[in-house]
Amino acid sequence: MIELSLDGRSVIVTAGTTVAAALARCGDGTSRTSVSGQRRAPFCGMGVCQECRVTIDGRRRLACQTLCQAGMQVETQA
Repeated sequence: MIELSLDGRSVIVTAGTTVAAALARCGDGTSRTSVSGQRRAPFCGMGVCQECRVTIDGRRRLACQTLCQAGMQVETQA
């Protein structure tokens, strides 16, 4: 099991879980806020649409292409 932080909240997921899956399972499923203020969520699941952009440990990453790691800090700009 892996413990990480999603928007300041500690969550536990199984090894091999992507950040996008963790957002869907442990959060509200959204990954960012658009420039118009709408919440966005992962769409394609393979890194093409860019809708799953989150900040992980201070760097912008694609949630669908990133595996959860112990101690990871994920921010969705909620």
